[in-house]
Amino acid sequence: MHSTTLPRLPIFEAIVKHDPQSTAVIHSSSGRTFTYGELLGDIRKARERFYEASGKKDLNGERIAFLVENSYDYVVTLLAVLAARSIAVPMSPAFPAPELQYILDHSEAALLVSSPRFASKAAEVLATDLTTKPAHLELKKHEGGGKGEIVPLEEGSDPAGAGLMLYTSGTTNRPKGVLLPQSALTAQSRSLIEAWKYTPADHLLHVLPLHHIHGTVNAVITPLFAGSSVEFMFPFNADAVWKRLAAPFLPTNGTNGPHGTTRPPKSKVTFFTVVPTVYSRLLASHKLLPHPVQAAAREAISPANMRVNISGSAALPTPIKTAWSDLSHGNVLLERYGMTEVGMALSCGLSFTDRIDASVGWPLPSVQARLMDVDTGEIIPLGGEVDSQGRERSGEIQLRGPTVFKEYWRNPSATAKEFIPDSDGRGSWFKTGDVAIRRAVPAASHSQPWTKGPLYFIQGRLTADIIKTGGEKVSALEVERELLSLPEVSEAAVVAVPSGNWGQKVGAVLIINRDVVQKWSPLDMRRALKSRLANYKIPQVMKIVEHIPRNAMGKINKKQLVKEIFADEHSGDEL
Repeated sequence: MHSTTLPRLPIFEAIVKHDPQSTAVIHSSSGRTFTYGELLGDIRKARERFYEASGKKDLNGERIAFLVENSYDYVVTLLAVLAARSIAVPMSPAFPAPELQYILDHSEAALLVSSPRFASKAAEVLATDLTTKPAHLELKKHEGGGKGEIVPLEEGSDPAGAGLMLYTSGTTNRPKGVLLPQSALTAQSRSLIEAWKYTPADHLLHVLPLHHIHGTVNAVITPLFAGSSVEFMFPFNADAVWKRLAAPFLPTNGTNGPHGTTRPPKSKVTFFTVVPTVYSRLLASHKLLPHPVQAAAREAISPANMRVNISGSAALPTPIKTAWSDLSHGNVLLERYGMTEVGMALSCGLSFTDRIDASVGWPLPSVQARLMDVDTGEIIPLGGEVDSQGRERSGEIQLRGPTVFKEYWRNPSATAKEFIPDSDGRGSWFKTGDVAIRRAVPAASHSQPWTKGPLYFIQGRLTADIIKTGGEKVSALEVERELLSLPEVSEAAVVAVPSGNWGQKVGAVLIINRDVVQKWSPLDMRRALKSRLANYKIPQVMKIVEHIPRNAMGKINKKQLVKEIFADEHSGDEL
């Protein structure tokens, strides 16, 4: 039965309803396009190859890992795994073989799919000492231009085994497999469509890695639900992105093919979702572009053309937000908060007046959020955000609802540890490990039904960003924000350094802006921050470096950074 039909998953029901002639995927460099009419047929054919290669007639609930570049082939592979009612395990081709070996072993993958480009990488991983060796399928490249086919959806089919498993970054232990059933993927996508209003008219430029929730759900699955177009341009290159954004606003659009030939004109990009470091690099490179491209790029990112520009996965420094707004003729970056286990959970609104500086907004549609006081363990009620001394109460963000993951794969103890039951009978709460305060902001316009009440302001990770020094609690993100507002500071990471006197002391790892200052001492830093921060929040130790290591999503492993940078800080002596 399964050879000619697809299961009635919500994602396939959505795709069936889209205009078959509309563009689903574009390869930016080649200009190749793939329509929604081609997609379901290609998914069905790929799914059949999975059955053949695995030697199994039923792949329900099996894990299928894949090494495929950011492309239409990735989209087909991901959705074909769901069509087989299997669990998709996307892997980063940039990972070394031992890390990929760990994922294959831990997930107990039945099949490893690779594109021709990464067939040798797949062979390298399969040659390692795997506990269980999966079957291997090299899926041929899709060229596009096919007529497509009508693929009926099965009636009454059970999609329960279908899902997505993403591996956490593993900053403290070995990575955990986070299992998101297809019901959670659907709930996450529908929540974002309601909040951010994806439509078939949207054109999303995709420059993100595809083994994280941001690049996979926000920038592939959700736009496909909505009928939007996704244009892949990876790896990220600032000049290439600017030229692509600018292209529709240059007189050469559609006339600059190879050897003087014409090529289809580029459409304007309406949707851009990336991490703060991408915006930082774009801002740095814009002034180096030819003047006509500079002007066209500014027009491209203006509110009249770029409908929404989103920043997430790491805290957005205020100077970057301000500089982007200045460059874009007033477009305002939309901040949001999410994580692998829950997808997107909090977001500012579409109205510019609902994009409050340093805030990640409100709980998204279908997401329930609460704060548990980090000192008392009590739930902070609405209206109870300030204590008897007038201090804002910090609480761990806890979440529940249909967007939350099912489990950590093969790790029931870790799963149980991260959930807290509730006597109301409406389900347990997931403990995010992130700390926030809630604050009413009178200037917010509350322009959408879900943008109501006080806003959330992230203070950082409970274990890495809340620094307890001399009986006071310091938010590392707050200190970073102030450091980054100084012209002397290019990048900053504020960390907890062990201290004999204070328990912990506030440490700063900085990259200084050599265009502004050649030397900068700890005393200079303290003077600059004196009017901005309470004395106990000002870093007591400072190290100047040339590079601060970050992962693919721009996040810093602060515990590792402390070990590497402050290895000699044992005495607890402060400045």
